[in-house]
Amino acid sequence: MPLVSIITPSWNVASLIGETIGSVQAQTMTDWELVIADDCSTDQTAAVVEGRATSDRRIRLIRQPRNGGPALARQAAIEQAQGRFVAFLDSDDLWLPAKLERQIAFAQANRAALSYTAFRRIDETGSVTGRLIEVPASLSYEQLLKNTSIATLTAMVDRDVAGPIAMKNEPYDDFCLWLSVLKPGHVARGLNEDLARYRVRGSSVSSRPLRSAGWVWHIYRNVEQLSPIKSAWCFSHWAVRAWLKRREF
Repeated sequence: MPLVSIITPSWNVASLIGETIGSVQAQTMTDWELVIADDCSTDQTAAVVEGRATSDRRIRLIRQPRNGGPALARQAAIEQAQGRFVAFLDSDDLWLPAKLERQIAFAQANRAALSYTAFRRIDETGSVTGRLIEVPASLSYEQLLKNTSIATLTAMVDRDVAGPIAMKNEPYDDFCLWLSVLKPGHVARGLNEDLARYRVRGSSVSSRPLRSAGWVWHIYRNVEQLSPIKSAWCFSHWAVRAWLKRREF
């Protein structure tokens, strides 16, 4: 069984997913499986993945029966994941070669149910844009409610510590998952090292700030069932941090 399972939903990224897969194959830590759940792509995405899987048995393709969005695709991959650690990498993002090795050592040393790292943005051509997005050393459940620091491509769950995990079929399903891991009392640990590249594309599901804000409010009220007052308090902090995170300097 692999030490780490990498969860990747895909949809119409034929021109980019090969580079994403390549960044996993370039990892200095080789004990992994990459589980890609294709969400009924209409381009050659599945064919690209199949081609890579033919030459690397650590790569597996799941074909979703119908287009249901990233949450259901991630859950389909999680259900087949065999690793102790579950890491998340979207199909247009990239990891630096030492990402898994450094983060797994860090997570084990801290017995972290959930860990995350710093990262930089890249544009559609792969050029680095803006500053290093640094991360705090730790986040509790209450702190995460007001924070944007855990980027999906940097997150890793240790199922030996956290227990079983599952995605909620909600907007910002990743944020919902981090909250569910921390709510029993775990603390997420941040490795403030530049280990990943987040690709900013106009078509990405989280690229519209107002829509993202609406999703976060929905999570406060309908998923976490916070009071209106607490939701407003958390949201004010979240909004400021989200604005600062989007700044490029």
